[in-house]
Amino acid sequence: MITTVREDWDYRRHGRYRLTETERGDVWGVCAAVDGLFGEPRRGTYELFAWVPEGAQVGGWVGSRVWMVPDDDALEPWLLEDAEAPGQVLGTGSLVLTGLDDYEGPPEGHTGRVRVHDGHRWLGSCREFTRVLPAEQAAPLLVLRGLAQGDQLRAALMKGTRRALDLEEAALEIQDAQGEPLTDRLLWTRVRSWRPSSYGTDLIDLELDGQFFTPVPEFARPIWERWLVGPPDTLGTWTGLDTRRRGAWLDLVRERACRRSHHDRPAGHAYELDGRHITDEPGLYLALGEAVNGPGGYFGGCLASLDDCLRGTFGYTAPATLLWRNAGTARTYLSRTLTPDGQPHDLFADVLDVLAEGGMHVTLE
Repeated sequence: MITTVREDWDYRRHGRYRLTETERGDVWGVCAAVDGLFGEPRRGTYELFAWVPEGAQVGGWVGSRVWMVPDDDALEPWLLEDAEAPGQVLGTGSLVLTGLDDYEGPPEGHTGRVRVHDGHRWLGSCREFTRVLPAEQAAPLLVLRGLAQGDQLRAALMKGTRRALDLEEAALEIQDAQGEPLTDRLLWTRVRSWRPSSYGTDLIDLELDGQFFTPVPEFARPIWERWLVGPPDTLGTWTGLDTRRRGAWLDLVRERACRRSHHDRPAGHAYELDGRHITDEPGLYLALGEAVNGPGGYFGGCLASLDDCLRGTFGYTAPATLLWRNAGTARTYLSRTLTPDGQPHDLFADVLDVLAEGGMHVTLE
């Protein structure tokens, strides 16, 4: 007999991964483990010709958000997320830059001069560029191990036709070891194969095409493994991480928070923020989130979401007070930033303005 997912299924005991049909929320199945969750996402690649650095040479990991700014003011800049520079092309003076740009790209028809910055400093400029088309790659595979099937999936596997095995858009919902929602990953998928599982005689291993699925980058694996155990129980667990990994930590903090209800403290509450480790933008929002909502807490990940949190339902009721200790650290690192189009920008001052507008009276120390 094949085990079927029930309404009262104990996810904490039987599995932390749930595959659901996104349109109606029907559960395809629940499993204990997933192969293929981590990998290297498909990256956009640019060759920047006649590269002229502005300051230090660019190499290795470049930044979480790197902006390409055309020299024509009528054209919009575009974003490369998690950008890397494998290095300059020997003998050509060109720089190769890669990043995640699925939703952004150069203005149509523009291949001319661009300047590049990482939100804090100008990195350099090039005379012209080309976008290198990546080689065709097979869709990544996801293997759901120890899967207990829902009724719809069991019927589809029994039917076995190509149409029946096309699951279309689905969400892989992920819970931590305590059974609490953590995050999810969307994919457009079809069943490749299935077989009996070593996890149990009534369970299967289900192999899926991961078309349009973006794997979690390998550098973030330790962060995910930490959060899959459960949320931190002490403040500042993230402080020893570099900016790239702080960003991955903040992503999970935000995604977890958006799946949970929050108890708003009454108006007049006094908060205290430890500012010693605010040396980058992720650190700013991680420290602020913990000041308001404790270890692993969330209270915004950008200015717009901070404004949303100040309006309620994220642990805060206006008015309130915030004692910001060691504020000079954030002022040093965040007062001289750049907007996407490269204009000087004071993020530290903007955060103070948003807090004030949201009824948070801030005392800097």
